[in-house]
Order: sequence, then structure tokens, then C-alpha cells
Amino acid sequence: VQLQASGGGLVELGGSLTVSCAASGFAVSRFAMGWFRQVPGKEREFVAGIDTDAITTKYADAVKGRFTISRDNAKNTILLQMNSVNPEDAAVYLCTASPTLYSVRVGNIYYWGQGTQVTVSS
Repeated sequence: VQLQASGGGLVELGGSLTVSCAASGFAVSRFAMGWFRQVPGKEREFVAGIDTDAITTKYADAVKGRFTISRDNAKNTILLQMNSVNPEDAAVYLCTASPTLYSVRVGNIYYWGQGTQVTVSS
């Protein structure tokens, strides 16, 4: 079982970036998927989650209206589109798999993926 995040990098303040997470060893279609982020010295923070129906989503207040989570079950992949990024969005972004969307939201995670670093330049 593996979740491999990619697509991180340097993004300008106010710019956009999309990070992706490819799963192997299991089908993402059977799980609620999510994104968390972590900054050194701070607790890991929930960012977004998407249910198995690919329609129901949840977002942290800090990213609501700017970030969009989506899934591509055929490619066994989830995406996080980030718009209007600000300095607080700089972090390592980690993808996750959980039994339910509620589980994602409360941090009850079955699988954690490797992170991808997002850096915001001003």
C-alpha cells in the first residue's frame, strides 16, 4: 500500500498549484480521501477531504473557497488544486485514506502518504 504525493514546489504569492497523490496497492474508490499539511513545529492540520461519491467534500476554514479536492478513481489518484495561495499555505502536504469522510476530518487515518513540499514566494 502506497500513497505517493507529487506536484509540490515553489508558487508565487497569490498563485496556483495543483498537487496530486497516486495510490497503489488499494483502490481509492473504496475510501474517503484527504489532504493534511504540516509545518515544522506545528501540529498536522486537516486541509480537505472527499467522500467515495466524489461529490461530498469538506474543507478547513483556512482554505475554503481557495482549494478544491477531487478524485480520479480510474487513475487511482486524488488532486488538490490550490488557488490564491498565501504564506500560511506553505507546508508539506500529505494525502490520506480513511473509511469515511468523518474519519478524515477527525484524523482517523488508515493510510498516510509521503508528503510533497509547497513553498510560497513573496
